[in-house]
Amino acid sequence: MSDQFVLETRGLVKEFKGFVAVDDVNLKVQRGHIHALIGPNGAGKTTVFNLLTKFLQPTHGKILFNGKDITALKSAAIARKGVVRSFQISAVFPHMTALENIRVALQSFQGNSFQFWKSGASLNKLNERCMELLDAVGLTEFANTTTVELAYGRKRALELATTLAMEPELLLLDEPTQGMGREDVDRVVHLVRKAAEGRTVLMVEHNLSVVSTLCDRITVLAQGAVLTEGGYQEVSEDPRVREVYMGSAKTTQEAVE
Repeated sequence: MSDQFVLETRGLVKEFKGFVAVDDVNLKVQRGHIHALIGPNGAGKTTVFNLLTKFLQPTHGKILFNGKDITALKSAAIARKGVVRSFQISAVFPHMTALENIRVALQSFQGNSFQFWKSGASLNKLNERCMELLDAVGLTEFANTTTVELAYGRKRALELATTLAMEPELLLLDEPTQGMGREDVDRVVHLVRKAAEGRTVLMVEHNLSVVSTLCDRITVLAQGAVLTEGGYQEVSEDPRVREVYMGSAKTTQEAVE
């Protein structure tokens, strides 16, 4: 049934002056799943994300959200519908506190960014929601810390909190653990799992140990096209996946190790 899938792409193609970056990609992201989009560098993963969030316009094909065609919509309209990319809405104010960054995101989402004359009661209600979001990502004690003073992993957690302020139904995570050490990776894995409660997640991720830990389903891209799809065990044992990752018979798990 179509309502089983939050997001579908049908025949998605993106060409750049004759170069096909995305080639007939058909995705079906099941409601409530954490779905990974993986592949070697240049496979087309980021281009697919840019098409889904309309930073790029498809050359051909359709994008459906909850069964409705959203291909013609602009980026802001897609975000309002509940498709939000992290770290598209990021903590971009390094000299504000963590709480202030989330408050800006909340005010932007509620459409009252410039209503500085709002009552104290209204602002207090916003602050309560800010603290809930900070608590969700383990940053309660850093509410009044200036963002520039936060460690890298905590900045990424704050970016996730500002994204959750948009109340996404479908959360797109673009390389959430990029550049992180093991401790921060473990923290982000925990945060993604919490963020996925009650919503659907589609993520691009290079760290295959993270993918194996988190994801219900995996789509592998190679040269812009879908190579295979399935659970981690199935995908990791596929010789075509081994070949595109390693150019040899090593498994993808060995590639991680």
